[in-house]
Amino acid sequence: MKIKIDIDPQYEGDPVIMIQVKEWTKEAGSVMQLLEDHIQDPEKGTRRENTMTKRIVAVEEDHSILLEPNEIDFVFAEKRKVFAMVHDKSLEMKQKLYELEELLAPYGFIRFSKSVIGNMNQMDRFELSFNGNLCVYFKSGTKEYVTRKYVHILKEQLINGGDRDDS
Repeated sequence: MKIKIDIDPQYEGDPVIMIQVKEWTKEAGSVMQLLEDHIQDPEKGTRRENTMTKRIVAVEEDHSILLEPNEIDFVFAEKRKVFAMVHDKSLEMKQKLYELEELLAPYGFIRFSKSVIGNMNQMDRFELSFNGNLCVYFKSGTKEYVTRKYVHILKEQLINGGDRDDS
């Protein structure tokens, strides 16, 4: 990776940071994540946390797609790949499931099973299955199961800590 900084008095306003890559890589994503996480406060000269919604990169065929966390119903791992379910479409993700779990936790995502994290803000209803699992139905019409191990965690979040945003 090369870093170039051009300092010139002719530049006015906020700095512009450009990332030039042939294709999206984990390294480019990490750099972007660092920049988004910490924005310089020009008045105080200190860092402040970014209050903007983070966007996540998904891949469909040969296109990269930017997703808002609230668009995603759930994220799941299957055959050593990770996918995000957006409405009725699954899009491949480049991050690992545990990385997405950490990144999406502030947006209402919690663990449903060993291979699934779900968006509590997109849940419409749920039904108890005969084996103790929960079947969660999302606003988009998709559904996913919460295994018995995680049912009590989901209940706790819904009752005590779930900040549901129904916008």
